[in-house]
Amino acid sequence: MKKFSTRLVVFAGMVSLPLAVSPRMAQKLPSEDYRNDPRFEKLRNFFAKFGCPAWKYAATFLEAADDYSLDWRLLPSISYIESTGGKAAPNNNLFGWDSGRAHFSSPTAGIHMVGYHLTHSETYRDKDLDALLNTYNPGGEYAAKVKSVMRRIAPSE
Repeated sequence: MKKFSTRLVVFAGMVSLPLAVSPRMAQKLPSEDYRNDPRFEKLRNFFAKFGCPAWKYAATFLEAADDYSLDWRLLPSISYIESTGGKAAPNNNLFGWDSGRAHFSSPTAGIHMVGYHLTHSETYRDKDLDALLNTYNPGGEYAAKVKSVMRRIAPSE
């Protein structure tokens, strides 16, 4: 009778998985209920006033701002300047991210990815608002435009 030897072959390699950029994404925590948050209505009303599809993502904008310690008006304001609040957002790119070339699986994914990068990437980390906006888009009056939209959403807090 012949003996067969069994060998275990181990293959080691690199597996690419999506980067969890938010505590909610990493742990699949349920989203906080923002419907009673006064910021929620201000944001929805702002986008609705101009017929912007981004009104549907008001809670996501707030969630990302809270997760990444950003001014809650920043991401919505950038999206308003870059895509008129989602009116012109190919590939779910509300922010004109990567000169408009970035593709996101959903607007929610885009909101979280941009928020994460504005907080954690070396390019933006530890910059004040003006420096962050000048890095985001060094065009002449870009920072002033975004800050103007921020004030239109709600006065500085």
